[in-house]
Amino acid sequence: MGMFKTRKPRRFNHQYIYYDERKEKLAKMEEKAKRELGMAPEKEFNPEDIRGKIVEQTTHVKRRKESGRKPVHVGIILVIIALLLYLWYYLATGSLTF
Repeated sequence: MGMFKTRKPRRFNHQYIYYDERKEKLAKMEEKAKRELGMAPEKEFNPEDIRGKIVEQTTHVKRRKESGRKPVHVGIILVIIALLLYLWYYLATGSLTF
């Protein structure tokens, strides 16, 4: 019986369809050779280089940031909605007499 000898599951082996390993190896070799010869500058990825790029590309966010306006707080909006609902309830019940 197979009670004490359980089979191990088959390993997951995902092979990419549109992936050319040879092309990637050639690109890495070219980059390494250029760096060694001093033709290409060594540029490391730095997350700080990305900071602020989205704001620079969008005009409305850039204008808001330059003007120093702060966004409207959610609490103020909720208070205004509550007051409008109270006013609507007051008017809907017909307590106004003319």
